[in-house]
Amino acid sequence: MAAQRSVGVLRPAFNGMANACIRANCSPKARISARTLSMHASRPRKLAPASPPSTRHASSSSEPEKVAKTGLYDLHTSRGAKFVPFGGYSMPVQYNDLSIADSHNWTREKASLFDVGHMVQHEFSGPGAEAFLQRITPSSLSSLPEFQSTLSTLLHRETGGIVDDTVIVRLPEDRFYVVTNAGCREKDKAYLNAELESWRSDSTNPEVVWKILDHQGLIALQGPLAAEILKRVLDDSSSESLDSLYFGQSRYSNIKGTDATVLVSRGGYTGEDGFEISIPPYATEAITEYLLDSAKDELRLAGLGARDTLRLEAGMCLYGHDLDDSTTPVEAALSWIIGKDRRANGGFHGDSVILQQLKKKSEGGGVTRRRVGFTIEGAPAREGAQVVNDAGEHIGTITSGCPSPTLRKNIAMGYVRDGMHKSGTEVHVLVRGKKRKATVTKMPFVKSRYFKAPAS
Repeated sequence: MAAQRSVGVLRPAFNGMANACIRANCSPKARISARTLSMHASRPRKLAPASPPSTRHASSSSEPEKVAKTGLYDLHTSRGAKFVPFGGYSMPVQYNDLSIADSHNWTREKASLFDVGHMVQHEFSGPGAEAFLQRITPSSLSSLPEFQSTLSTLLHRETGGIVDDTVIVRLPEDRFYVVTNAGCREKDKAYLNAELESWRSDSTNPEVVWKILDHQGLIALQGPLAAEILKRVLDDSSSESLDSLYFGQSRYSNIKGTDATVLVSRGGYTGEDGFEISIPPYATEAITEYLLDSAKDELRLAGLGARDTLRLEAGMCLYGHDLDDSTTPVEAALSWIIGKDRRANGGFHGDSVILQQLKKKSEGGGVTRRRVGFTIEGAPAREGAQVVNDAGEHIGTITSGCPSPTLRKNIAMGYVRDGMHKSGTEVHVLVRGKKRKATVTKMPFVKSRYFKAPAS
């Protein structure tokens, strides 16, 4: 799922891969010609709920570390995946049929399917769900329409630091669907448990029910052909309504020939048009195979390697790299997620810090650093590289960086001293001890192609 705006993160929900897995694979852009969509695949049979697969989580004991597997692990194996441990799961980084750069370009020109079942899917419900979520995030959920999503952040009480970035969807009947990052699973669970305990300690607060949707499948269908491909596997009613499903909106849909209802959310982590599809555990593999078989010439599986280069070109953040507990939404260039009513009334964790940062410098506001994009000459800059000014003074740090397969140049994201953050500012980045010329650049680096509602 994606947020309502194309700026900044998109989604928590959807992590990429560390730069080390990409270095040898950012080859020149593949020549991929558009073709007519392939013939329909055979529909999957009626699906019956089954016992969820056993999930193995990372051990905290002295035993060898074990990683969990998503419901699509066997499918990945059969299709030539190369795995890496990520967020406590064994996840595909790429596949035998395409390099990371070629998979990246395939997504930009056709469509790719990403397994994001390692992400944590939650449901908050009850009469107090809205007020509780507004307490721990800066979002204006009271004005969020049903089946609309928003990017948000979980916040620390005193500092306003980002516990995790997240996407929140309002569902009917006092329900909210929330997706958080796999790498923050245990931290987020401890945070939410503590916050709910605090909430319930005040007997005047209305009830909140929190449920983690264990084993629920989650896939991301991304690319310019995504809508055409998805239409072909939806039943007639769901397919027809897809044309009126815009970026940031969600809808329950039905898959042809099955008894499975899925939650389809338009958006994603790549900057392309696309969908994130939450699927019941018993149907995840069958529906994923149905999608792949329905468009064999246009749709391919893609891994975390391509997901990372795509999200960086789209200006999206990766928690633990571009965002962390010590960073506020204002410093992270995410001020737009703070609703107008929240700016006026506060009432969320860290509001005294964040609202002060939003003020003008003449009023004692502002921040000392800001998240920006960079284009870099010469060798690519990786996470941890120092940003310096002409005098050699340290003024910032790179948090993500890679060669851009689309732009054929080196791009990066990081934080610089306030005042040096304006687009066009020239700085230097230290790469293997050598100064490389860098220019502060607006993000996204590659123009987003979200399917947005017509301007009113």
